[in-house]
Amino acid sequence: MKLTRTVKNILSWYEGDNPGSKANLARILMNGKLAGTGKMVILPVDQGFEHGPARSFAPNPAAYDPHYHFQLAIDAGLNAFATPLGMIEAGADTFAGQIPLILKVNSSNSWAQDRDQAIYGTVDDALRLGCSAIGFTMYPGSDHFNEMIEEIREMSAEAKAAGLAVVVWSYPRGGKLTAVEETAMDVCAYAAHLAALIGAHIIKVKLPSDHLAQPDAKKVYEAEKIDISTQAARVSHVMQSVFNNRRLVVFSGGAKKGANSVYDDAVAIRDGGGNGSIIGRNTFQRPREEALEMLGKIVDIYKGKA
Repeated sequence: MKLTRTVKNILSWYEGDNPGSKANLARILMNGKLAGTGKMVILPVDQGFEHGPARSFAPNPAAYDPHYHFQLAIDAGLNAFATPLGMIEAGADTFAGQIPLILKVNSSNSWAQDRDQAIYGTVDDALRLGCSAIGFTMYPGSDHFNEMIEEIREMSAEAKAAGLAVVVWSYPRGGKLTAVEETAMDVCAYAAHLAALIGAHIIKVKLPSDHLAQPDAKKVYEAEKIDISTQAARVSHVMQSVFNNRRLVVFSGGAKKGANSVYDDAVAIRDGGGNGSIIGRNTFQRPREEALEMLGKIVDIYKGKA
C-alpha cells in the first residue's frame, strides 16, 4: 500500500503513536473511492442498539441482515464500516480483509435515562475480528462523563499498545444541556476539543448550529468576531478546535432526511475543511440502489466533482 503525500502528512500529526496504530489509520485513509485524499465516508450501524431494530431497519427490511451492511460499505467504496460486536461477528469471516472495521465497544439504549454507556466490546475482540480501530462514545455534559473518560483512557491505551486506531463519538448530552444546546456551536467545538485531548485519532461530532449556549463562551465568540454564520464556517471552527486542523473529524449524518439536505451537509463539511461524513440511517434506510447512488454523490462531493 503506497501512501499519498496527504496521508503521510496526516500520519505525521500523531507524534506519540506507534507504527501499528499509524498503519491501521493509514488502512482506513487509503481504502475505497476516497483513498489517499484525506477525506472519509464511514458507514456506522449501531442504531439497532441505540434505537431498537424496527426504528432502525424496518424502512428497509434488507438491512436487518448484517451482511447487507458489510456489502453496502464495500460496494459503495467507503473507507470503513463501524458497528457493534455481534454484527461484526456475524460477517467478519465472510468479509475478512475487504473493508477496514471499527468495533464499536460501547452503546446506550432508548430506555436509559442516565446518559451513560455500557461497554460490551474489548480490544481483544477487535484484534480477533481483524478490526483496524475501536470506537467509543462519550457524553460531555453527562453526570457520568468523568467515569467515561477513565474508561476510554484505559481502552485507548490498550488499543494503541496493540496497534489499533481509536475513534471517539463525542456527543454532548445530559446534565444541564437542553436538546438545542447539544448542537450549539460552542458546545460542539468543545466536545471535539475534548476528544482530541483524550487522544482520539478520529473524532465524530454532530454538525453544529449557529446557537451559542454558554454565556461566557458567547462573549468570547462575539468579542473575537468568530465567524459562525454558515455551516461551512462552523465546520471550519470545529476543525480549528482540534489542534488547528491536526486531528481527523467526521460529522454525523443524523436521522434520515431529504437527499438534498444530505448533499448540502457534505458540501459544507468539504468547504469547511472537515474530513468527511459518518453516515448511517440516511443511507441504509433507503433501498440499496438509492443508497449507493447517494453515497456515490457524497464521494464525488468530497472529491470536488459535485
